[in-house]
Amino acid sequence: MNVLNRSIRGLEKCRRLQAEWVILKRFFKTRGTLGEIQLGAILGEVLAPEQYECNFDAGKQNNERVEFAIKLPNDGGEAVYLPVDSKFPADIYSKLCDAYDSGEDVAAAQKNLREVLLKCAKDIKEKYINPPRTTDFAIMFLPTEGLYAEAVRLGLIEELQMRFRVNLSGPSTMAALLNSLQMGFRTLAIQKRSSEVWDLLSQIKREFGKFDDVLRATQKSLEKAHNDLETLVGVRTRQICRTLKKVETLPETDPTGEYKTLAEALINADDGEN
Repeated sequence: MNVLNRSIRGLEKCRRLQAEWVILKRFFKTRGTLGEIQLGAILGEVLAPEQYECNFDAGKQNNERVEFAIKLPNDGGEAVYLPVDSKFPADIYSKLCDAYDSGEDVAAAQKNLREVLLKCAKDIKEKYINPPRTTDFAIMFLPTEGLYAEAVRLGLIEELQMRFRVNLSGPSTMAALLNSLQMGFRTLAIQKRSSEVWDLLSQIKREFGKFDDVLRATQKSLEKAHNDLETLVGVRTRQICRTLKKVETLPETDPTGEYKTLAEALINADDGEN
């Protein structure tokens, strides 16, 4: 009977351990996605949806996908992507905080955190940096300001850049970096639009030259018509008036044939007008 009771208690203990293990696995999974969620929120707040991609394939043979990749414009070619991956070694950082509180094993806890961050940077380099599809550097995002401050205190900013081409970033520095990139995007867009405006002005200049030629030709035609009209109104009209004045002074009969001569003069004047 005692053996049976011990067996039942052992089974219940195993069941509790299994339940606790499930809870721990859920916790670690949630902790892993916490940095990704925060990073996605910062990217979505600063950048437009078409300026970055989620779960981006860096094109390496390992088929690893980085959490986010910022799309950088490239003149005359395909876009280049900047890999951004979040890391949150919460358990190691928590032990360091406990060591600070107790004043014990601080150096060992700092060493552990340093090694973990170095390993994370190495993984990012090996998995996600793949020029020319990506930039020759990447960003490792630390989701808390305290963790980022501790990495700075350990001197990891310069070391990760030199050894692995990985830049560290916390929440505030990430937002500042994205704002700088956004300004660069806008400057590039303005430059592209400026070249388009210049091309348009060049086309307008060529069209205006053609318009000037047509306008000058039209002006010459109008001047010729004006001269023709002056000739018609001036010379011909004065000649007809002089002939008509002679008609007013003619006698009723035409014994000398002068009427006939005047009529012919009028006809000739009319023919000249036509």
